[in-house]
Amino acid sequence: MSTFEMSAAHPAVSRAASIPPSCLHDVFRSAQAWELVHRRAPIRLHVGEPAFGPPIEAIEALGAAAREGRAAYTSAEGMIELREALAAKLASENGHDTGPDRVFVAPGSCQGLAALMQSMAEPGAEILLPEIHWPIHLQQALLAGLRPRFYPLDRDFRPDPDSLADAGSEHTRLILVNTPANPAGVVLDEPFLRDVLHIARRRGWRIISDEAYEHFVFEGEHVSMASLERDVPERERLVHSAFSFSKSYAMTGYRLGYIAVPHAEAASALRVVQEASIVAPPTPVQYAALAALGVPQAAARNRETVRANRDRALPGLVAAGLLGRVPPGGWYALLDVASVGLDAEVFAAELLAEHGTAVAPGRGFALRPTVDAQCRVTDIGHSPRSHGLLRIAFCGDGDLLAAGVERVLAAARGGRA
Repeated sequence: MSTFEMSAAHPAVSRAASIPPSCLHDVFRSAQAWELVHRRAPIRLHVGEPAFGPPIEAIEALGAAAREGRAAYTSAEGMIELREALAAKLASENGHDTGPDRVFVAPGSCQGLAALMQSMAEPGAEILLPEIHWPIHLQQALLAGLRPRFYPLDRDFRPDPDSLADAGSEHTRLILVNTPANPAGVVLDEPFLRDVLHIARRRGWRIISDEAYEHFVFEGEHVSMASLERDVPERERLVHSAFSFSKSYAMTGYRLGYIAVPHAEAASALRVVQEASIVAPPTPVQYAALAALGVPQAAARNRETVRANRDRALPGLVAAGLLGRVPPGGWYALLDVASVGLDAEVFAAELLAEHGTAVAPGRGFALRPTVDAQCRVTDIGHSPRSHGLLRIAFCGDGDLLAAGVERVLAAARGGRA
């Protein structure tokens, strides 16, 4: 009996037990199994693990804090020195009007986003997510008891403001915006973000802006959505922002991110969630974050590394008709193998089995769950456009990326790599 059948047959099943696991973890386990059988590593294009590492300053600061005993609890919000530094960064680099009292350090932006949704959830409330989305966003929403609705994207995976306005209902309370986007690398410009703000203000929606890939914009520039509310009275602001050290500073396993909320009421609610769920973020890692912020050139170097990977490996996929255009931002590209008559799930399985290359099928980025009154998943479908989609990461080793793309192209031609 499936999880969804169990949920329908046994109402006592928990909300969490009804939620499907992320497709990313499924691919990760498949790649591990392949490695055990073949006694060599596959090319891992399914996961966003960068080829570059954290700044040496962050590594040394982490070790020094642990050695010197600077590892006691901080407040639930994080240590004040780091929050002051983050508030200064948000003001000078992102254009926010904020202060350390509205900045929260989290053990990863993923946890911060989950906590943020919990702090804003209301009984029966809906959240708008993009049609093609990071699967963790959907899990976070469901765990918080938010009922998901989805706004459509065009053929280039960009949202349309007119469609966006019609996507909500009288129960919609939140909308999530992700730029640069995972999985398609779309970068949303200021006119679009202003349109979203206008719609949200008119409809009474609050906004979650996931900006984990803020430093990875290759065409145009990153616009931090909260910067567009600088002149709005604090209590009337709508944008709650999430940022990460995992991408800009390659601190993936350090698990550190931060959340900026618009006003004191939002801070009060989020503080309660953090007190109950983490007590406090890990202290030595916060010292590593302080050190990383002192090396802004590290983020710029990392951006150029990912840009070089993109420009080297992805044009061949465009030429083959598997990719509409090279992504203007982020770490990922969303391919479409339906154009060569292939199903993405089958293609991904054969690519790993026969070519030793792991990619993430797109169905997991386009889930359509049906939920009951308690927000438990009772059935699940997929966006019809997802059957040919595959996500690949282009943040890893450039040579392995190029080799992996050649294997993708060979598989699409029906050949052998």
